[in-house]
Amino acid sequence: MARMIWVAAALSLVFATWALANTGQKTQNGQAMNTSVDIKVNPIGKVSSRQDEKAKIEIRPELAKALMGLEGFSHVWVVFWLHEHDCAEQRAILQVHPRRDPANPLTGVFATRAPVRPNLIGLTCCRVVSVRGNVLEVEGLDAREGSPVLDLKPYIPSSDALPEAKVPGWVKKRGKEE
Repeated sequence: MARMIWVAAALSLVFATWALANTGQKTQNGQAMNTSVDIKVNPIGKVSSRQDEKAKIEIRPELAKALMGLEGFSHVWVVFWLHEHDCAEQRAILQVHPRRDPANPLTGVFATRAPVRPNLIGLTCCRVVSVRGNVLEVEGLDAREGSPVLDLKPYIPSSDALPEAKVPGWVKKRGKEE
């Protein structure tokens, strides 16, 4: 299974702008926390096909030039929208049993890679197979066919690998640290 990191950040797609309401909450130093902001993000493309571990990402034609140089990298971070979970009920889930295993402790979604979360952003590190025109073929993408792709970023080992990173016991118990 591909290494996946689910990122929590406020985003929206072309067809939806999510307004975050000012909750009136206060920061640790007592100042008001202003979370009233509109953010709009337009997908750069979509997952157009999947076959086994390989997937093709079709980039909008007007953005094809932005792929130049990506073929020189072995891996790429793919940022995508978890469109199949985009409903109020699933966005309201704040705690889950990681990996849907009730033996794992109830954990906040920001400490898991669960697809249910307030903002439905997925991030997967994938192997670059090829870049042809406006199509990027990758291996190991966790996004589903039709998922909007929000961004691509090259994997750079000197800044992306953190050998000193620690994880809770439930992650180690599976035998691989995802």
